[in-house]
Amino acid sequence: MRAILFMALCAAGAAGAAPFAYVPNEKSGTISVIDTASDTVVRQLGAGQRPRGIGSDPAGRQLFVSDAASGSLLAIDSQAGGSVALALGRSPEGVSVSPDGKLVAVAVEEGNSVALFDAATHARLADIPVLGRNPEHAVFSPDSRFLYVSAEDAEQVDVIDVAQRRQSGTVAVGLRPRGIGFAPDASRAYVACELANAVYVVDTATLRTLAIIPAGRNANGIAVHPDGRSVFVSNGTDGSVMRIDTARNEVDATIAVGKRPWNMAITPDGSKLYVANGRSNSVSVIDTASARKLADISVGDLPWGVVIR
Repeated sequence: MRAILFMALCAAGAAGAAPFAYVPNEKSGTISVIDTASDTVVRQLGAGQRPRGIGSDPAGRQLFVSDAASGSLLAIDSQAGGSVALALGRSPEGVSVSPDGKLVAVAVEEGNSVALFDAATHARLADIPVLGRNPEHAVFSPDSRFLYVSAEDAEQVDVIDVAQRRQSGTVAVGLRPRGIGFAPDASRAYVACELANAVYVVDTATLRTLAIIPAGRNANGIAVHPDGRSVFVSNGTDGSVMRIDTARNEVDATIAVGKRPWNMAITPDGSKLYVANGRSNSVSVIDTASARKLADISVGDLPWGVVIR
């Protein structure tokens, strides 16, 4: 009886230990689960053969992961670890869950489309074609009304009207747009353009570029601080992360991390940034206020990104 009670208390304590950072490891076929309080890996979840993009429902109970090997979206129970495979198409990449928790969007590279699913029922709602070839990320706006889609072979970001299930606009940016993030009030979108080595600032009302901010070589991931005052961009070739002051649209700090930093996420309180280092098999933890690296956490092989819940 005491053993059962102890296990129940441990389970309750683990449930209250959130937020956790979930890191898909493309080569290992796993998800590393990091306790952001201790910055240690506390669990590994199975995630198909080549997990890439990852999203989560607002409560963190269900993870959605694209598996490039099987061309499917995996709906994974973050506690029990079981999963359901939903057919997608060849070479799926970025995954985004709408802020209201109702929808899941997946960029499908070889289909030049975005697949839309019901997060609760897993029903496939639509396949929405986009103009950019080889889409990598499809990111919901904070109000869940729009999806901004970046593509490897493009100099534009395609905008999807979620309610109408169709592309409604295009924003001209630099060559090979990658990571996308939104200001908390949805007035601005920040787009890392890998071959332009820059971050483009987009006015979401007019779909026009307001500023072009020089970044490092192969700018890739984007993470926006919850207060909107800072944006972070990873530089794949330089092995660094830059912090951008959004009031001035200028870089105010550069932090060395691991090899090929890729996609990133910030804790809900805005205090720490977690960066997936694809060639170092690690996640770097950055104090956002001081722009100082706090730790490097070993994970699986070829980590692709991070989601925090």
